[in-house]
Amino acid sequence: MGARSAQEIWEAALGELQVQVTKPYYRTWLEKTAGLSFQDNQFVVGVPNTFVSEYLDKNQRSLIEKTLIGLTQPNIKVLFQVSPERETSASQIAHPACNSKYTFDSFVVSNSNRLAYAAALSVAENPGHSYNPLFMYGGVGLGKTHLLHAIYHMAQANNIRALYVSAEQFTNEFVDAIREKSTDEFRSKYRSVDMLLIDDIHFISGKEQTEESFFHTFNELHNTNRQIVITSDRPPKSMPHLGDRLCSRFEWGLIADIQPPDFDTRLAILQAKAEQEKANVPLEALEFIAHRIKQNVRELEGSLHRVIAYAKLFRALLTPELAAQALEDIASKGAKSVPVTPKLMIETVANSFQLTPADLKGRKRDQVTAQARQVAMYLIKQTTNCSLAQIGQELGNRNHSTVIHACQKIASDMDDDPYLRRKIFDIQQGTYPKQKSRSY
Repeated sequence: MGARSAQEIWEAALGELQVQVTKPYYRTWLEKTAGLSFQDNQFVVGVPNTFVSEYLDKNQRSLIEKTLIGLTQPNIKVLFQVSPERETSASQIAHPACNSKYTFDSFVVSNSNRLAYAAALSVAENPGHSYNPLFMYGGVGLGKTHLLHAIYHMAQANNIRALYVSAEQFTNEFVDAIREKSTDEFRSKYRSVDMLLIDDIHFISGKEQTEESFFHTFNELHNTNRQIVITSDRPPKSMPHLGDRLCSRFEWGLIADIQPPDFDTRLAILQAKAEQEKANVPLEALEFIAHRIKQNVRELEGSLHRVIAYAKLFRALLTPELAAQALEDIASKGAKSVPVTPKLMIETVANSFQLTPADLKGRKRDQVTAQARQVAMYLIKQTTNCSLAQIGQELGNRNHSTVIHACQKIASDMDDDPYLRRKIFDIQQGTYPKQKSRSY
């Protein structure tokens, strides 16, 4: 196959990968990639720099090859190659940027998100006075980041100094500032803005020093009527390791939740996305996707992307039948061809927690890493025939009693924590065939 066919295959693969990883992760590591060539059993993926090449080769090779198997052949091997025309520096890759497509005009409003939309628009138009802070929460892929970006764009248009970062970036910069003795510059960056937009604040929960730093940043901005907008996957009181001081401050302003969209809203989102991509998709095909994908807007958009790419790849008319085949083939075919292994499960769990396999195998003991490690042990035990000793060996040569404790703890925590239960379900669905999944 030539380069054009390789790109068509890769577009279809990206549609599947887009719904298996978080949005920031996708934009950081996968969005600027391309399919360069496909000969014999080797598929070459173009990447913007060696930093991305090395990261994908080390951390995502299994997932990418599994996805491509569903579109090509069982023995495919992936090679990551820096593509000159796409080249960017590593520093450009490392920081999240606001998506120009995420505006208030492009956000589909419904009963499930009306309060969050109205509040976001209000703080964008009158920062520091209407709701401060504005705390928006909801499940993965429901539009929280979209609204943050929309606020940022309006602030930019009104010459308001706004800063948008993920909580993970805030944490990384704080750690770097301590190591490099540049805390004054760090404080100046975050406390000299008119508006601070923080995505996924739950990431700092349990990180005491980071929480302390953010607490003082919050106070400085709030005391001078500068706007703070925060998103999370859960309300403040549902973050068990979040300090009481921060929790109370998050509740000072308005807390707005975003619920999964109803059918009419899902259909409207698909129509808007198809129009945005200049794709002529029949209403019947859009309705089929809207009926099938119910909980996650990102998965909804990713499914449409997959269907459009699939139609182009096979040069077929886009019908509901083709949509069904595309979603079944791309989502399931590769998974059926690849057995679950401890390595694959560790990679998938690490990716879900925005960590690396090395983190899970290492000696880090922070709350997020420890929980991810325990989840990996639990799922390997559930989905493979590995002994307790083998599981412990895969995760940094830990003993069998550690594995037993991890499995018992996760099983118990899932009963009381719906967020953890949903997260494990999502990992399970993205890793192996549905017919192998177990009820918990």
